[in-house]
Amino acid sequence: MPTRKFRRVDMRRKLVWFGLSAGMMVTALFYARPAMATPPDKFTSTTIAKGQFAEFQAINQFIPPVNGGDIWLSRQKTKGLSDGYVLSNVWQPGGTTGWHTHLSHTLIIVTAGAVTQYQGDDPSCTGTVYTAGMSFVDEGGVHVHIVRNEGTVDAQVVAVRLIPAGQPGRIDSPNPGNCPF
Repeated sequence: MPTRKFRRVDMRRKLVWFGLSAGMMVTALFYARPAMATPPDKFTSTTIAKGQFAEFQAINQFIPPVNGGDIWLSRQKTKGLSDGYVLSNVWQPGGTTGWHTHLSHTLIIVTAGAVTQYQGDDPSCTGTVYTAGMSFVDEGGVHVHIVRNEGTVDAQVVAVRLIPAGQPGRIDSPNPGNCPF
């Protein structure tokens, strides 16, 4: 049978541990902040067309010396249903998509103004400017990026994307901290 003194010491030890644990939890609640997504601003995305595709495999290639010896391959293979989108994206001057990614790559054609794309993994935060008539591929996957209109007129692009059926076309991401904005 434990002595009275032993029970008192044991109780004090429990109270100390309880107090320390409660203090750590309260501190964590006040200081822990969730990673906040960066919302779009002065940016709109309008779906022009949407369609659903059955599983498919498409392969195109020009391996022999064609077009001056250029080798061109194109391959896309899906498992299960996919949703295809054609989007019209518009940025007002100073507009931004916010940091985000996509489940799949996106083909983008700039139709008006200019947009600047920044990569979340670029420590120098060097943007790439695309003007009307230019195009680029947004890699998607874990590729976090932001697209901004740093000009004085509206910018517009047409984007084509194929993603797994029922999945979001855009996944907001927290600011990676590599750019001053």
